[in-house]
Amino acid sequence: MNDDTSPAAAPADTENDTASGIQQLSRTIDELRTQLHRVFIGQDSLIDGLLIALFCGGHVLIEGVPGLGKTLIAKALSRLVDCKFNRIQFTPDLMPSDITGSHVFNMKTREFQFYPGPVFTNILLADEINRAPAKTHSALLEIMEESHVTLDGKHYEIEPPFFTIATQNPIESEGTYALPEAQLDRFMFKLVIDYPPEADECEILRNAISENNAPDDVLPHLTPLLDSETTHNVRRCLQDIIVDPKIIEFANAIVRRTRSWKEVYHGASPRAGITLLRGARVPALMAGRDFVTPDDVLDLCLSTLRHRVILTPEAEVEGRTVDGILEDIIQSVEVPRF
Repeated sequence: MNDDTSPAAAPADTENDTASGIQQLSRTIDELRTQLHRVFIGQDSLIDGLLIALFCGGHVLIEGVPGLGKTLIAKALSRLVDCKFNRIQFTPDLMPSDITGSHVFNMKTREFQFYPGPVFTNILLADEINRAPAKTHSALLEIMEESHVTLDGKHYEIEPPFFTIATQNPIESEGTYALPEAQLDRFMFKLVIDYPPEADECEILRNAISENNAPDDVLPHLTPLLDSETTHNVRRCLQDIIVDPKIIEFANAIVRRTRSWKEVYHGASPRAGITLLRGARVPALMAGRDFVTPDDVLDLCLSTLRHRVILTPEAEVEGRTVDGILEDIIQSVEVPRF
């Protein structure tokens, strides 16, 4: 007589539940990507980078010229994840209290009352973050790290999920304040958004003048596919994705190689290796796999490392780029075989 509740049957049931959960979440994420492409044409790597950071609880810095749809994709993502969205336009006179909120004296109650700032949201677009002074940078980056605001000794928690999408313009440097390397390291990814290919740009133009497919018409009709609970389930499911010891050694070798490369003045910290391994679990989940492959790590190397390394003056004089040197470093590390 077979007993389905026997201890021997339990591991198999757990494995089946895990596999079923991974497949279900994979289909949900695929639908999420499909719906994002209804309003945002092309830029697959940007969309994947945003989703990976969202599910890992990280934040992203996007570098790109104005007019490429950074605000649009942030709004679309907030609708599909069924959460609140706020946008802050950073300026040289922006103060920390403009972000966090402040205590205001209430004449009726004769006491100070806290008025929350725009940072109390779920998805925050910090537009042109490098236009604000360092003091304002520090206030936002502290919130990104700790998910709460501290004012006058009181803590005000920000409701999860809290996801920051910061942007900066690579062209204009006048009136900007460069983000210190230590603060850049708190961003999970630095994503570079470029002009779309000709075919994608033609489709963008057609949709913009269309009666039904214009982004402003499609955006209000997007229906939520995720909520905070589902997002939490994705993060919990990521813990079931297997990372082989060879994959850990591979990611570590890439990060450590940046510290000894002759064209790199300052290499990546261990946080970069942690980001690589945490992030690599999401592409595995998207593909319906319960294990990480070397390609999952390789696909995230540039976005993980480009803001965490500093080139030598000699490399900059020679016109070398961060991405070009990183590609040389990645190619110098042997890919594990299974």
